[in-house]
Amino acid sequence: MTVRPPAVSGRFYPSDPVELRATVATLLADARMSRSPSPHAERGAGGEVPALAVVAPHAGYIYSGPTAARVFARVTIPGLVVILAPNHTGICAARSGVSLWDAGAFRTPLGDVPIDAEASTALRELSQGVVESDHDAHRAEHAVEVELPFLQLLRADVRIVPLVIAWDAWDRARLLGEMLARLVQAAGEPVLLLASSDLNHYEPAEVSEQKDARALDAMRGLDGAELLARCKRERISMCGRGPAAVVLAAAHALGGTRADVVDYRHSGWVSGDNARVVGYAGVVIS
Repeated sequence: MTVRPPAVSGRFYPSDPVELRATVATLLADARMSRSPSPHAERGAGGEVPALAVVAPHAGYIYSGPTAARVFARVTIPGLVVILAPNHTGICAARSGVSLWDAGAFRTPLGDVPIDAEASTALRELSQGVVESDHDAHRAEHAVEVELPFLQLLRADVRIVPLVIAWDAWDRARLLGEMLARLVQAAGEPVLLLASSDLNHYEPAEVSEQKDARALDAMRGLDGAELLARCKRERISMCGRGPAAVVLAAAHALGGTRADVVDYRHSGWVSGDNARVVGYAGVVIS
């Protein structure tokens, strides 16, 4: 079995499994305590709601962990999660720019998260070359890995289909979103689409807050095309804008009608440095 070892363990999150489990459990408990009741969807026994897709951040847990926790504590985690991440490293052997780790597992200090090889094969066949097997793009990329401990704690038997995306074009995002919608419809089980993204990077807090609000307004409108256009036009350096646009397109194709922003913050809340912040938001799409 091909196992992708952790790349940012001990930096973005604790490397000790006991400490990591306690950290994530505490973040989730705090998120549940702070959550306001939602009148818009039925909840599970633990207060979760079913969702088509989510957007969650991927920074170090000290910065974005509370936001990610508010997303994952809000939704029911199904057995299969498709994770779409941006390509931070620039490493990409896939000519299409969509890199899939297609078999084996991703390892964290909490254990191995298996790849759903059957779903991965189905997506590759369905995509007709749009999705390509490319492990190199994943080896040093943190944006899938950082989400996994939350999934592991909430769903011990979770399986994933991890994708790293190296573009932010709407025509490609819409096409991949429609393919993922067909994959979800044919899966025979619930599937969650997860876009891994931070928001605007390294500008003063007052600038980033305005830019982040503009990006989030487009996401609330379930408008992936406007999200990408707005990021380009207004120079919003949202790293996962491509993945977010893909899941918005997929959610639209699956009949999604609302996107709720469940948390927003930026790094200055923790560091005290408001001169160069990174924004984080959690979005639940249903």
